[in-house]
Amino acid sequence: MIFTKTPYRISFFGGGTDYPTWYLKHGGEVLSTTIDKYCYLSCRHLPPFFNIKHRVVWSHIETVSQISEILHPAVREGLRYLGFDDAVGLEIHHQGDLPARTGMGSSSSFAVGLIKALTALKGQMIGKHDLAMKAIELEQKILKDNVGSQDQVAAAHGGFNRIHFHTSGDIQVEPIILPTQRLAALEANLMMVYTGASRIASEIAGQIIASLEEKERVLNQMRLLTEKAVSILSSSQDLDGFGALLDENWMLKRSLTQTISNTRIDKIYTKAKNAGALGGKLLGAGGAGFMVFYVPKAKRPAVREALDNYLMVPFKFEHEGSSIIFYNPQECDQYGEACESTDPPRMSAAG
Repeated sequence: MIFTKTPYRISFFGGGTDYPTWYLKHGGEVLSTTIDKYCYLSCRHLPPFFNIKHRVVWSHIETVSQISEILHPAVREGLRYLGFDDAVGLEIHHQGDLPARTGMGSSSSFAVGLIKALTALKGQMIGKHDLAMKAIELEQKILKDNVGSQDQVAAAHGGFNRIHFHTSGDIQVEPIILPTQRLAALEANLMMVYTGASRIASEIAGQIIASLEEKERVLNQMRLLTEKAVSILSSSQDLDGFGALLDENWMLKRSLTQTISNTRIDKIYTKAKNAGALGGKLLGAGGAGFMVFYVPKAKRPAVREALDNYLMVPFKFEHEGSSIIFYNPQECDQYGEACESTDPPRMSAAG
């Protein structure tokens, strides 16, 4: 039995420059952090006492006889990608702290957690970089989803990072090293709001990807803001400058395509700013989901009151990335061996 815990992320600056269509020509960089909201996955060999082969539990409960019958695309193709077949039954359960399709990188956290769990089920360890690259390959090349490369890297590595995307295809993770008090001050000045809606990110991302070359000036400006944000964080400058940059970044991002924002999102943003937020952004590809705002401590009550119809989501930064929180090698092995053997299945004393 394997349990993995994989964090969701907040992306502050550079979103859009992490699409391979862009960074393989121009390079890119993103400033993001993972937070203490997680995707949990459990994985084990299904005991051979049932009239099914595989069981997958997510928003549906799937009981199938073959991997090819699994509806969840990431599970089905992830199993094939990692060399699993129908010789041994599998059971996979998913739970998440936040809803899917809300801009928190949930699909990539799922892919990262799944690959980590299935690799461990094979009795193998995988490093953070390889984990991220396999998740990128699964989502971009096998599933052919319109996703960038930042979410998989953030989920695998964890922490507050500046992620560099090179024209060679190499990806470099540079941790943001800050004094504890300064990092805590930034964390205290951030507020996250759930707008109460979800969207299919891949559809919006497809529109963004199609217009990347036309928006070269905008994307280059967004990349420069990443550098400015890092400069503010790593200096003694007032952190409020970080909030002002978020505002500038949001104005640039929403110009990439008309579907990134809408009347509802604009109203929420305006209410927050009028109440004292210095800046913010909608997380993810756009359209709906979670928004994050930079709000000086003295203005937090006013912003909370202005957005009292929406759910405020408390969070902390996290620094571990995807991890295995439970591993029982005997449970992993016994049914796998039993299913592959012609002998009767071996049962534990408890069984």
